Amino acid sequence: MIAPRPTPPSTASVNSGTAGNSGTGGDAGAGADRTSGSVRRAVRGRRIPPVLAVPAALTGAFALLPLVYLVIRALERGPAFAWGVVSADRTAGLLGNSLRLTVVVVVATWVLGVSLAWLTERTALPAARLWAVLATLPLAVPSYVMSFSWLSAFPGISGFTGAAVALSLACFPYVYLPVAAVLRGADPALEEAARSLGHGPWRTFRSVTLPQLRPAAVGGGLLVALYVMSDFGAVSLMRYDTFTRAIHTSYRASFDRTPAAALGCVLVLITVALVVAERRTRGRARYDRTGRGSARPAQRMPLGRAARTAALGWSAAVALAAVAFPVGTLCYWIAVGNSATWAPGPLWEAAVATVGVAAAGAVVTVLLAVPVAVLSVRHRGPLARTLEHASFAGHALPGITVALAFVFLAVRYAEPLYQQWPLLVLAYAALFLPLALTGVRAALLQAPESLEEAARSLGRGPFATLREVTLPLAAPGIAAGAALTFVVIMKELPATLLLRPTGMDTLATRLWTHTDNFAFAAAAPYALTLVLIAAVPSYLLGRHRP
Repeated sequence: MIAPRPTPPSTASVNSGTAGNSGTGGDAGAGADRTSGSVRRAVRGRRIPPVLAVPAALTGAFALLPLVYLVIRALERGPAFAWGVVSADRTAGLLGNSLRLTVVVVVATWVLGVSLAWLTERTALPAARLWAVLATLPLAVPSYVMSFSWLSAFPGISGFTGAAVALSLACFPYVYLPVAAVLRGADPALEEAARSLGHGPWRTFRSVTLPQLRPAAVGGGLLVALYVMSDFGAVSLMRYDTFTRAIHTSYRASFDRTPAAALGCVLVLITVALVVAERRTRGRARYDRTGRGSARPAQRMPLGRAARTAALGWSAAVALAAVAFPVGTLCYWIAVGNSATWAPGPLWEAAVATVGVAAAGAVVTVLLAVPVAVLSVRHRGPLARTLEHASFAGHALPGITVALAFVFLAVRYAEPLYQQWPLLVLAYAALFLPLALTGVRAALLQAPESLEEAARSLGRGPFATLREVTLPLAAPGIAAGAALTFVVIMKELPATLLLRPTGMDTLATRLWTHTDNFAFAAAAPYALTLVLIAAVPSYLLGRHRP
């Protein structure tokens, strides 16, 4: 069974009832639980093998490179000047705007993601597979495309409201995907037992299902929060001042990088606070299957006529707002725009370059994420916490800040990499490491740790156990993290604009160039091609069912 500890009240009653009917089996079960707990404590207390510690440490050091650049730049004119920037009234206003937007978007994505995951995985929703796919397709729509589509149709939506709507619709798959994965992998026995004891659907969901979803929902919310804090395209088009927009404006308006670097340090502190809060909510609860037997799908809850109509209406409304509307807007501009003078050659070249760098970035990012994910789940301690927190450092920073950090380091210490695609790929890895890390970690949280301990007891060394047991257990999370990272890299704009090799354009940079010149119809083919390519891995993420 999959159940977090401490056990919710209703779950405890279910377990106690089961033990009471088992006679002496209850004592045997208690002994097995004590033995299992001793094994887990032994595993967590085991020394971290070098095959895991060394690459995890290298990943943490790599992820901190943008922070090193920020500190150097922020203190260039002395601590007093940096503190003056941080303590200014405008900084407090930007902090309030950013946090306000982040809270609203995270709550909205929780509502959208959890509700759609529960409808598609736990109810008899008609065409559930179709709605599951449609719930992941917003990943393929860049936030600036989502903003443009809504702003072009409703000019009055600009500002906070427009930014919140666009980012919520673009980001809710970050919550939907992990929550749906947990619902698919969770043992339904607890929910069925709770219902057999007279608990209604809502009480069962609140007291049994929701605690199991908490790590996935909070982890997805963390990714959404970091995305909102670092987003540039949506807030710029909606003309809403946040830290990211202020940092980008400061970089473009002056050669003095100190004010922007000081603001970037504030973003890093916010990131650390968010990661620490997420880890505290995770606690020491365990969510892996500890019972005997194979997993089986949950019995879907039947829906009455009114409930079925409401569920279909809700699912259709979200799909229309997040997928059909932005795609329809792009098709409109292609069909009626007067400036659609694009040529197939540049479009094809941009598409090939986009797929190439995104694939390379996804592979490098996953390779860096795996050792940190294994360390954070299997070896809890100060080192694991430190490396996990370090891995999130770059994700909340604006892409232009991370790009300038890599330019700074390349020019001073690795000049052959300057304006070469490997430097762009490394910047992608620093920016999106948490996406791959979260996917791998979620898979390991549900993987039985006892299998790895059994392999070690049979004489397998740390590397053999990692290769033969841990990595196969984490394979679904690795694949999901790679697909998610691939999609997000395709949409990345600020770092690509600064670090791409001379003569290379991606779909995102071509799109932004035309949009910046108000040639919306000329930008539409690049935007639509970007959405269609990114829709392929998004579709596979939504379609996958074990």
